[in-house]
Order: sequence, then structure tokens, then C-alpha cells
Amino acid sequence: MPAPTSITGAINAYNTVARGGAAQPKAGGADAGGEFAALVKSALAEAAQIGKAAETASLAAVNDRADIGKVVTAVAEAELTLQTVVSIRDKVIDAYREILRMPI
Repeated sequence: MPAPTSITGAINAYNTVARGGAAQPKAGGADAGGEFAALVKSALAEAAQIGKAAETASLAAVNDRADIGKVVTAVAEAELTLQTVVSIRDKVIDAYREILRMPI
């Protein structure tokens, strides 16, 4: 399974594993930290971009230059993206806490 490069790819990879699909890590585990960092960085950049698009659409709607349907869709997408980022953050924190509880 190739490393996901966007938040959508990360969600799809998570769903595959959650449904019982096998995650296939790449050989050479030393690079896995860099891949994860790149995934998180790209996900946050994509979330910021989606938020900016929603904000731009909202401002255009205030000035009567945008279709309200497109504004609602953009804001809903931004909200879903934010919820996904928060959920991933919470899972990472839970995993870190679980590691701390492991006996040495």
C-alpha cells in the first residue's frame, strides 16, 4: 500500500485497515517517521487550504457574489476536515499515552 499523500488518502488507508485489510509497511522502518511526518504536514496543509477556500466562499456570499449552495458545501467540507484532523490528533495522543503505560 503506497503512503497516502493527502488527508483523503489517509482516511482511505485507515478505512482499509479498519475493515480488516492488511497494511503493508515499507521495508526499512527508519524512514517511517519521515513518511508519517510528511503525511501529517500534507494533511494539515490541505486542511488549511480547505479552510481558506471556505472562508473565501463565505466572504463572497456576504458580498452577494457566490451561490449559497457552494458556500454551504465549502463550509461543510471545512468542518469535516477539521473534525478529521482533531480525530487523528486525539488518536495519536491516545497511542502516545498507551506507549507510556507499557512496561519496560
